[in-house]
Amino acid sequence: MNITYHEATKALNESIKKAETLGIPVSIAVVDTGGHLVSFARLDSVYGVIDFAIKKARTAVMFGVDTEVMGTIIAGTDIHGYGMLNSNGGLLTIAGGVVIRNEKGNIIGAIASSGGTVEQDREIALEGASSIF
Repeated sequence: MNITYHEATKALNESIKKAETLGIPVSIAVVDTGGHLVSFARLDSVYGVIDFAIKKARTAVMFGVDTEVMGTIIAGTDIHGYGMLNSNGGLLTIAGGVVIRNEKGNIIGAIASSGGTVEQDREIALEGASSIF
């Protein structure tokens, strides 16, 4: 099952509210289970973090774990990490990408924020993900 447009925009809007309370310019991306963009917002962020937000969300959904977990996994692979990071069109394994689950615990998509600190990005994405169920 994939995240619906309604669910994606709900998650996006909750993340936007959180970013606004923190007062930081970020980009926020929501993807479905195939890693395809469903909704997106650029809150006056610099251009470079647009791709970061999309890649964080794609990384989370492709591997079924939040991006900081994937970062820990890749950090332990030594020389093989390079190949892993460059797979699937490029991964981004720093905090800020969070899987979104339905009421049954199944992954239906992912949301990611980029533009703040890793802690802020994670907090913003968690706010959106937790608004679904």
